[in-house]
Amino acid sequence: MPRFLTMIRIDERNAPAEGPSPEMQERMGALLEEITKAGVMLDTAGLTPSSEGSRVTWSGGNLTVTDGPFTETKEVVGGYSIVQAKDKAEAVEWTKRFLQTHEDYWTVTAEVRQIAEG
Repeated sequence: MPRFLTMIRIDERNAPAEGPSPEMQERMGALLEEITKAGVMLDTAGLTPSSEGSRVTWSGGNLTVTDGPFTETKEVVGGYSIVQAKDKAEAVEWTKRFLQTHEDYWTVTAEVRQIAEG
């Protein structure tokens, strides 16, 4: 079965400072339990803020390292999941359900891409 990487993109400037509400965490936990029991979830995690990250760039034969925050960036990857699904449509359905665990005041975008094998 193919594997898919889902990158959860958020706008750190507009995300709630207090993070997910307890109710949202409960909904998310229940969905993660369901997807794990279904044998679909392989790995998932949230990421620390971009202010704690670094970008390493190779350009023109030179390496540069830029420490966060990255003020020119509107959206950053705030989390990810790796799932094993029968096809992209199934991976997208699980992703839609995950996004629906968020309250209406969140703006979250998820990019689902198949992992190239071999």
